[in-house]
Amino acid sequence: VQLQASGGGLVQAGGSLRLSCAASGRTFSRYAMGWFRQAPGKEREFVAAISWTGGSTNYADSVKGRFTISRDNAKNTVYLQMNSLKPEDTAVYYCAAVYGSSLYATLREYDYWGQGTQVTVSS
Repeated sequence: VQLQASGGGLVQAGGSLRLSCAASGRTFSRYAMGWFRQAPGKEREFVAAISWTGGSTNYADSVKGRFTISRDNAKNTVYLQMNSLKPEDTAVYYCAAVYGSSLYATLREYDYWGQGTQVTVSS
């Protein structure tokens, strides 16, 4: 599976962005997907995950109620809708895939990673 993240940019605090992650391959619907982020000087951290059907999701406490992960298996794409953005959301955002139905919040569980897209939130 190859992953291509897009949709990052510069936005003011309180604004919104929608990230997309397009996946290659015919078995996208068999992969759980996750979003992670890495701010300068910090470790990569979990943001959100979604099951292969889209029926289950999981979020980091820091983004609950502001971010929404979704997927369209017909388009081989997973999304991250980010609302009420804060300066502390500034980071490079990565999408990741793991084969199977389980949701994971740890990096080591994921098999495939996209290249990352920069999100910058100004105050």
